Amino acid sequence: MFEGILPAIITPFYRDSRTSPDIEGLQSNIESLLQRGVHGIVPCGSTGESATLTFEEHEQVIGKAVEVVNGRVPVLAGTGSNNTEEAVRLTRSAKDAGADGALVISPYYNKPNRSGLIKHFTKLADLDIPIVLYNVPGRTGQNLQPDLVAELARHPNIVGIKEASGDITQISRIIEETRDEEFSVISGDDAMTLPVLAIGGAGVISVAANVDPGRMVGMYEAFRAGDLARARVLHYELAALMRAMFIDTNPIPVKKAVELLGMAAGPVRLPLDELDEAKTEQLRKVLVNHG
Repeated sequence: MFEGILPAIITPFYRDSRTSPDIEGLQSNIESLLQRGVHGIVPCGSTGESATLTFEEHEQVIGKAVEVVNGRVPVLAGTGSNNTEEAVRLTRSAKDAGADGALVISPYYNKPNRSGLIKHFTKLADLDIPIVLYNVPGRTGQNLQPDLVAELARHPNIVGIKEASGDITQISRIIEETRDEEFSVISGDDAMTLPVLAIGGAGVISVAANVDPGRMVGMYEAFRAGDLARARVLHYELAALMRAMFIDTNPIPVKKAVELLGMAAGPVRLPLDELDEAKTEQLRKVLVNHG
């Protein structure tokens, strides 16, 4: 269900005192991505600044994404929280809005024990919506181990994982241990997309695809067509852009890049702050060189 290039979309804001969500801009951005052939849309993830959206804004953004996409590709809605009941509310709301699945980050800060993790994810999966786990130790302070992921994958509604540990050995182990399940392993790092595809992964939940969806899609489709040489060329064409997306905390650089390209973006919300002048100039040069 979830494979290929799935942009983790930004949430554009107006430059007003409340940094209100720019829903018209959101719609325009999604349409632009769809026209360039992406295979899914992921609203309200880390790149969508989910941590600083209110419940009402979260629900509004997901509802608009579902409405605009209108069944053309799957919508995988970010609904995670470090509070299980908050995650239940967001996941149930995404299901009611018509999202095709929920992307659920492992609880951050709490550092739950193994049984707590199992109960947390199981409670969400029991809401009867496809769940994609999200492992990003750099943000959560806790790594979802392959044996735990394999155990969770036995639940019929836990259908995949976004793996952003940066550990190709771990990713390979998860693929190995879930081969008997209907379970997709999706890269959470743009730069690891091609290596993860090569060992059996399903695609990437991508930051860079907000900026250059066409080349990201081209790399994926070349690989699927068996043209590894072409996929490798596109990987290296994208490499500088992929690195530039992390010259500061995500989504600070990608929002600035999208704005420089004339799309809806606006500021990031505090406690994030906008890209400084030196890094903005660095990003601008990368975009010019990227073409």
